[in-house]
Amino acid sequence: MALNWPGLLSIGVFYLIVLATGVWASRKSKREERKCTGNLSEVAMVGGRNLNIWVSIFTTTATWVGGGFILGNAEVVYDPNRGLAWAIGPIGFSLSLVVGALFFVKPVREKKYVTIMDPFQEKYGNTLTAILFIPSVLADVFWIACVLAALGGTVSVIMDIPSPLAVALSAAVAVLYTLLGGLYSVAYTDVIQLILMFVGLWFCVPFILMSQSSSDITVTAVNKLYQEPWLGRLELADTGRWLDDLLLVTLGGICYQAFYQRVLATATVAQAQITCYAASFFCFTLAIPSILIGAVAASTDWNQTSFGLPTPYEQGKAGMILPISLQYLCPSFVSLAGIGAIAAAVMSSIDSALLSSASLFARNIYKNIIRKRASEKEILLVVKVSIFLFGFMGAGLAMTTSSVYVFWILSGDVMYSVVCAQLICVLFMSGSVNGYGAFAGLVVGLLLRLLAGEPLLGVPGLIPLPWDRIQEDGRLLHLFPFRTCIMLVSVATILVVSHSATYLFLKGLLPKKWDKYGLGQKRMISVEDMVAKEPTDKIELNKRQLHPFSSCE
Repeated sequence: MALNWPGLLSIGVFYLIVLATGVWASRKSKREERKCTGNLSEVAMVGGRNLNIWVSIFTTTATWVGGGFILGNAEVVYDPNRGLAWAIGPIGFSLSLVVGALFFVKPVREKKYVTIMDPFQEKYGNTLTAILFIPSVLADVFWIACVLAALGGTVSVIMDIPSPLAVALSAAVAVLYTLLGGLYSVAYTDVIQLILMFVGLWFCVPFILMSQSSSDITVTAVNKLYQEPWLGRLELADTGRWLDDLLLVTLGGICYQAFYQRVLATATVAQAQITCYAASFFCFTLAIPSILIGAVAASTDWNQTSFGLPTPYEQGKAGMILPISLQYLCPSFVSLAGIGAIAAAVMSSIDSALLSSASLFARNIYKNIIRKRASEKEILLVVKVSIFLFGFMGAGLAMTTSSVYVFWILSGDVMYSVVCAQLICVLFMSGSVNGYGAFAGLVVGLLLRLLAGEPLLGVPGLIPLPWDRIQEDGRLLHLFPFRTCIMLVSVATILVVSHSATYLFLKGLLPKKWDKYGLGQKRMISVEDMVAKEPTDKIELNKRQLHPFSSCE
């Protein structure tokens, strides 16, 4: 297939629009820096905490509805082994935003945090925060790889250019406009990207539904024609696995720095909550086009099309079913609109992941640990260098696989299995936990997750789980909700070890030199505290506040 010059031109025009928006937003960022009375780095990270509510809704929606979301939904619906019943992304992401608004927005807003690592640093100090930083950044890098793999595969399919070239080009554009103006560039380009995504995808839907190569999707939804019905099937034995995936997306989603970057950028708690509720609705709505396209692909006899193709599933290209469908089941001018929509979806989420991971490193690692006296200009420079490095890492990883769904789930898996328990404890059980419990919970959670293995990546499990099943291809399938179990075990470990450590230090059963968090300090009642000047005076205790679970740097 020859190079698709109209397609290449359409992507070029789209990238120019995005860059122009990024340049304009960077100028707005400079104006805000001049008006800012606080730290200049906070303008880049949380937009000076005065982001317009409509812009906030758009950027939050665009962050969730990225390339992994759009292509992943179509891939699952088309996959004959899964189908619509397993498309948990729209439900999980929408619920994630609702749960975040109800429970997580207020605690982080009231204390004016800048990143989600701030409460960990405040509670546990620098060492443990640096350790917890690693899985958070890994999840962001997996996310970047997911969306870049989505665009690389899309452009490769439609325009017949090498996927690595498409990945490198997209990463370069995203890095460039994210560097220009921080959160302002990301937020305002998200507005443009979300509009293009919405218009482009819905524009394609009527044409693909009328394709002469496809059968009626209402028939193939429940009847086997070319493959299994695209509605999919959820058996009783699969319930645990389905709930595990749903909770992974729901609770794992609220652990990302990208979420808190949006809710912390609004002016008030109420605006942040409204942003989440509105974005939840749009997140679910924008999943419909990709689901319909996946259904049409499952209703197509690919061997009998005018192109005589083997099915994308047989080619190992199920992850690229959306662009393949646009290419072969739509008129050429329609597929160009689809290219723009997918490119918009990809760019809207990669910039968020870049900025969030760079913010975590610049503030919580560089500023608070490596160079505590770093100037604001130095921190901004570190943010920019970090954006470049994380973009490079994500692009390299994106070139290793064609499956979008794998990176999509893997990113959420890291946050759910490792970080979620820590976040719940530090935000809602702060008085009952300490650094010893947090470290023990991290070790236990990480160890159990590694021992469970990952069938999607072909990593064998070393511990047997209930209800395990061997698939037709020989791979092991976990039906037990092991990720949720690991998260709950981690929470229990954090609480039990925290209370045990406190008891042992208070009773003097452990050496005082091991007490890095001051757990052995008790409210001391000295003779001076209880001396009454006159016999009729009331005896008052010293008012000093000493908490056994106090944080320690």
